[in-house]
Amino acid sequence: MSAEPLASDPPSVRPPIDDAKIERVAPEALRARAIELRVAGATMLLDIGAVDYPNREPRFDVVYHLLAMPVKAASVADVGTPQRFRLLVGVSAESASLPSISDLWPSADWAEREIWDLFGITFTGHPNLTRIQMPHDYEGHPLRKDFPLRGRLDEATPRPSFALKSNVGGSTPPSGKVAEALQRQIARARGQDEPKEPA
Repeated sequence: MSAEPLASDPPSVRPPIDDAKIERVAPEALRARAIELRVAGATMLLDIGAVDYPNREPRFDVVYHLLAMPVKAASVADVGTPQRFRLLVGVSAESASLPSISDLWPSADWAEREIWDLFGITFTGHPNLTRIQMPHDYEGHPLRKDFPLRGRLDEATPRPSFALKSNVGGSTPPSGKVAEALQRQIARARGQDEPKEPA
């Protein structure tokens, strides 16, 4: 069951893709449609991606790229033109959740984890929905367009006042004093105990 097309759908603003069938699917119909396509021959999930449209409802699009290769003897021309499917699923910010399809296509495992990690869209039924790119104790989802461009303020590293090349003459031999001074300055900025200077 397809959902209503949106004015900001990628197919409405891009040239048509001749070898791909692009279809918008409602979140509640995603799993049933994925099973239909798999039974119809779309045995390869190429990728899953997400896009954030902060001024639109639904805010997110999750995009599934599927490929159906010929299952019987085929000519070179037939093999060279496989059937491609692109499913677009709109996900609202309030209920940012979709069913996992990692049991249908194992290649969805890491892609779903990456989308959860970077956009905050959960995949119900996923066997191990944990962070895959950001540290496990990280807070927030950095590919959301409302995420601060310079990162969270609590993790910002100050720019040292002495790090310019003009501060060090060309004949000055390298030493560990610059690195130690930078560590002390960062510790002060973060309100931590400063590392002790070597005796």
